[in-house]
Amino acid sequence: MHQPPDKHWDMPPNQSKALMLAQREVSVFVYDAVRLEGLNFTLPEIQTLLQGVTVGGHKLSDQQIALNQGDAWKGLFRMIREGEFEVSQDCACQLHAIAAREEALEWGAFRTGGVLIAGTDYEPPDAGTLVTRFNEMVERMASLDDIYDQAIHVFLTMARCQFFYDVNKRMGRFMMNGHLLKHGYPAINVPASRQLEFNEKMLRFYESGVQQEMNDFMRSCLDPRAVKIMKESKMGSDPNL
Repeated sequence: MHQPPDKHWDMPPNQSKALMLAQREVSVFVYDAVRLEGLNFTLPEIQTLLQGVTVGGHKLSDQQIALNQGDAWKGLFRMIREGEFEVSQDCACQLHAIAAREEALEWGAFRTGGVLIAGTDYEPPDAGTLVTRFNEMVERMASLDDIYDQAIHVFLTMARCQFFYDVNKRMGRFMMNGHLLKHGYPAINVPASRQLEFNEKMLRFYESGVQQEMNDFMRSCLDPRAVKIMKESKMGSDPNL
């Protein structure tokens, strides 16, 4: 079992506060996600796009990818507020239908054919095994005691199994963060500034299947400011605690 870093100790769960923090950072989350995919947007451009204004100098298809990310965050927040989110095939497909719209070969459904991952000889599992693999992931998640181990396990398994034709790492992070936010813990965002480190460690993970290095990396991406704000609620009289 992974020992959580000191910064996670005594962080009380608080769904409303965790959601508030995530909602305020959506433009940053979208910016980092599209930069990790190689799309050269600036943060002000992403903020403008999410406000409903088209920006110049970018393909419409690239702008759609960014807008899909923003819409998927909105959908995730709604599902959590209404008590509908869970780590399930149905929720994953609902969110993929938004996040991968007009981008993936198919969206809103598990892939029915083979895929490759660039940069590695590792081959994702056969499409016929994906439902079983997803169920095994959920069972393994439930066996872990630490909430961040659970969430990161979901991200890494979804990335390595490639349940969809495309948008797998992004979907894995949506499901990871849905699990965290549902249980009242702040979301993990991978900064674009750490793209090289992220890519190198993910390639090693694809080859080995060993999660420890990526678990440590993902934990290091948790914003210490969010942790500090979550801890402050211990000192007050928040009715949600």
